[in-house]
Amino acid sequence: MSLRPAVITGLGSYVPDRVLSNKDLEEIVDTTDEWIVSHTGIKERRIASDEQATSDLALEAGRRALEDAGIGPDDLDMIICPTITPDHVFPATANILQDRIGASNAAGFDLLSGCTGFVYGLYVARQFIATGEMQNILVVAAEKLTSITDWTDRSTCVLFGDGAGAAVVSAGDDGVEGLAAFVLESYGEYGHLLDVPAGGSRHPVDEEVLRSRDNCLHMNGPELFKLAVRGIPEVAEKTIRKAGLTNSDIDWVVMHQANLRIIEAAARRLDIPDDRVVVNLDRYGNTSAASMAIALDEIYRDGRLQSGDTLLLVGFGAGFSLGGAIVKWQ
Repeated sequence: MSLRPAVITGLGSYVPDRVLSNKDLEEIVDTTDEWIVSHTGIKERRIASDEQATSDLALEAGRRALEDAGIGPDDLDMIICPTITPDHVFPATANILQDRIGASNAAGFDLLSGCTGFVYGLYVARQFIATGEMQNILVVAAEKLTSITDWTDRSTCVLFGDGAGAAVVSAGDDGVEGLAAFVLESYGEYGHLLDVPAGGSRHPVDEEVLRSRDNCLHMNGPELFKLAVRGIPEVAEKTIRKAGLTNSDIDWVVMHQANLRIIEAAARRLDIPDDRVVVNLDRYGNTSAASMAIALDEIYRDGRLQSGDTLLLVGFGAGFSLGGAIVKWQ
């Protein structure tokens, strides 16, 4: 069977208006701006309002991506929403978005793979495009992480922000590479290092869960740091080799925006210059599945990303999951 190429034809992103600075956090928990910047590289993050849910963020990013692609909602065959903060357990946030965006012909589902979600979403979209089943798919990675943040835990509440990033994935012309190569990996034995302990069928929410804040995000930062610093270069190099490239062929590296020290350490191991590594976590913090999508849209909108460039997307996150993608920008 001949497989069709899949290309990104539109990008969009959205972050809430409210800015929460490190100075603001000094009033909430026992921390300092100096400590947060030196340990994470984060200076501020965007915070959704109480009235905004994940689907509201996704709607804005999705509309912008459709406008950029030059297509309407009725042209969509599917909506994929990578998120760990859905509006509800069910219905899927993608289905809520399908209704609100007016995509009357689209199927939809959510995808849960933590901070690697955007790479996983692109991979799934490519498969539907490649087989000829679908023509246009909207991938919207969106998170309201502040809804599962324990604001009494200074080790985690300083890290996270809210936002959404979207890509339209469409069938490309013969000979176009587009979404060229992927490597996806899972290491479930490390899942306990980053999780929300309660709220599922294993441990439903009750009064004790609320008292212990086990319905909020829990993280073993030092162990995750070691896994990420080792795992990101490994999956990145596997992805580059799978595409038949070398590290010097990469024009832009877009990593999950979790921690500046992780990004810098991984870039050193890959021997990739700093000026080819995209960093925006200083302004947005860790937005989980949305982080790579927001960063990609940012370098596209400001003109840094040019036709013919080769991108490496690489993420790591809850699960424990890793994912890399090579994108030839058209």
